[in-house]
Amino acid sequence: MFLRRLMGLFSLDMGIDLGTCNTLVCVRGEGIVLNEPSVVAVRKGTNEVLDTPDGKAVGLAAKEMLGRTPGSISAVRPLKDGVIADFDITQAMLDYFIKKVHGNRGLAHPRVVVAVPSGITAVEKRAVYNSAERAGARRVHIVEEPKAAALGAGLPIHEPRASMIVDIGGGTTEVAVMTLLDIAVCTSMRVAGDDMDEAIMNYMRRTYNLMIGPQTAENVKIQIGSTSVLEDELKMEVKGRDMISGLPRRAMITSEEVREALKEPVGQIIEGVLHTLEQIEPELAADLVDNGITLAGGGALVRGLDQVIAKASGLDVRVADDPLTCVARGTSEYLENLDEWGPALETDEDEY
Repeated sequence: MFLRRLMGLFSLDMGIDLGTCNTLVCVRGEGIVLNEPSVVAVRKGTNEVLDTPDGKAVGLAAKEMLGRTPGSISAVRPLKDGVIADFDITQAMLDYFIKKVHGNRGLAHPRVVVAVPSGITAVEKRAVYNSAERAGARRVHIVEEPKAAALGAGLPIHEPRASMIVDIGGGTTEVAVMTLLDIAVCTSMRVAGDDMDEAIMNYMRRTYNLMIGPQTAENVKIQIGSTSVLEDELKMEVKGRDMISGLPRRAMITSEEVREALKEPVGQIIEGVLHTLEQIEPELAADLVDNGITLAGGGALVRGLDQVIAKASGLDVRVADDPLTCVARGTSEYLENLDEWGPALETDEDEY
């Protein structure tokens, strides 16, 4: 028992936002120490992570290979729609990130809080838990993403009044109304940033007979993507492969066209927000008239999204400060108050 406590003193506590697009790691007392893409490059047909001159092909190094690998190498995203699609590769990725953060600063395995979508099944949650455990975590706590996002956004969810968060990530959108440290009503949708990228790719195929990759589509979304009319409309040159000739080609696309392409996924997100509002109790609804809605996640940065949600719901909508890191910062806040949040899944510590 004494040895276990002593080792705990020298280990790091870390929170992990295990996202479909990016993984962020937050260390208690230090803030966010890692923010890298959730991508791993492996040798095709195996789960062997590719070695590069600069180390393992995980994160930023692997993302640069997406769509550019030869037949012997695969650059893969092991998470899909916010859940683990490839257990072994996710474990290898987590192991790499934990060791990269932990380094030689601790003598024991770290205690880890992992944020997961609220709508995942018990089996999917157990897969996350097992991946973190096998990657070297001493103790694993699971927290739902809406809670983590709300904590990271600084919402007063400990009070007896409603706070509403809409966390738009890469694979899932979490819409939740919270009060007294718990979720009153929640809607988890597997429609988010990846679906916006896919919508842009489909638009380019239909309109310009031009095939573009996911990274190009994501760049279009970031550079000129919008969901409401802009004062100064934007345009951008897009490069890809012509579907008719098969040759490389470029085309010019405008923000109005991107707005048209994004109508369907954005519409589904708005429907999720309205569906959640329809389910809450009258007193909680009354609170939201004053408190409004807070947007978090990378999707919250799409121009005008707050305006279209405000118009559809009739509520004030604001974008959280640094929405990309809300969930990660929330896991750190969760670490500070583990006793207040109650019991969580833990690993077996008998070996210590």
